[in-house]
Amino acid sequence: MVTVSPPDSATSAGPRRGVLGIPATAARRARRSAGSTPGRLFVVGVALVVLALVTGIVGVVALQQKQATIDNLIEHREPVAAASQQIYRSLSDADATAASAFLSGGTPPAALRERYELDIAQAGANLATASADVAGVPAAQAQVDELSQQLPVYTGLVETARAYNRQGYPAGAAYLREASGLMRAKLLPAAQALYSIDFDRLAQEQQQARSFPWTAVGLVLLLLVALVVTQMYLTRRTNRLLNVGLLVATIAVVVGLAWGTVALLLESSRVAGGQDSGTRQVELAVQARITALKMRANETLTLVARGDGGEYEADWKRLAPQISGGDNLLAQAQAVSADDAALVGAQENVRDWLAAHENVRGLDDGGEYEKAVDVAIENDDGAGPAFNELDENLRAAIDEGRAVFVDETSSASSAMTALVPGVAVLALVAAAGVTMGIRERLQEYR
Repeated sequence: MVTVSPPDSATSAGPRRGVLGIPATAARRARRSAGSTPGRLFVVGVALVVLALVTGIVGVVALQQKQATIDNLIEHREPVAAASQQIYRSLSDADATAASAFLSGGTPPAALRERYELDIAQAGANLATASADVAGVPAAQAQVDELSQQLPVYTGLVETARAYNRQGYPAGAAYLREASGLMRAKLLPAAQALYSIDFDRLAQEQQQARSFPWTAVGLVLLLLVALVVTQMYLTRRTNRLLNVGLLVATIAVVVGLAWGTVALLLESSRVAGGQDSGTRQVELAVQARITALKMRANETLTLVARGDGGEYEADWKRLAPQISGGDNLLAQAQAVSADDAALVGAQENVRDWLAAHENVRGLDDGGEYEKAVDVAIENDDGAGPAFNELDENLRAAIDEGRAVFVDETSSASSAMTALVPGVAVLALVAAAGVTMGIRERLQEYR
């Protein structure tokens, strides 16, 4: 029988201790190497190269995100906000137009019929645009769903009202008032809420576009300080004033810092200009237009109610100061406008409309209903033409504000032209300069 001796524990433990000791040995050698001047130079060089590359990557990512935000503002976010605004305008105008057509009696005028149908078509088209941008925003999705569900109900009520009106049945007025009640209670609040959500998202992206990339700038400043300190250290150790490689790296960092700072300041200024003279003007003009549309609907529905429209007239009087008071929406928009011609015209239209409205109410309250309807709808110097001119001037002011937004924001994008690849190249130049400068000093120790 052969007896197998167990392995010697000391023999087997030796290789294990040798393997486990490799990291510790490497660490001791690294410490000894770092304790020497060449070792320290090598460690400093590696750290500077890594810092230069990390700074370049962080800077490129931050600038790409900013560029993407600016492009999204122009191509997507502002058009969606405009579509949401147009939904409200189209629905409110459809309501006022339906009431005007009803007042005409019998078969409505072709112009009013076409205007109503165009309003409904535009509301549907803009609703489709807005609905494509509600993913992940439950509040916006809820408003889109409400509009999609209630719009067919509203148009059905209007058609029923028209059918009864053509036959001379008084039930037509009841159906029209029910349709207008649905518009005011559900459709218009949903449209206004959707516009508010989209406008807030636009404002948030504008703030993101204006924000300064402090992390990237902090890394650039840290790299610059590290390069200066390293060169001072080498000057003391080698008694040489300049290190060409590190000097090239420093110049690359300074150029990148100066270029990026100037470009970002210009970009932020342009975005701010688009926000103040563009988006702000649009917002004020939109609010003025919404107010005017509500007033026009109240004006016509007061007549449709034939003596029972006190609530509509009261609402008209409540809204009027918003576009005719001392510090009204039109005056506020004019204060931030780059070209206030349309807004000046709008204020004149408001004065004409207020005078025409007083005439309408005087005739209606005096028992001259037919004349009141004529002044409200058909008379050349009546309320209808004055409102239409006001609406057209407000549309022009909105379009002007949108054009300013696009011009200023496009200029912001132009200010960052070639900055992303430029920063990447400068970061590589800095890393190469550090490598060249440190290697030159290391070769002196061989």
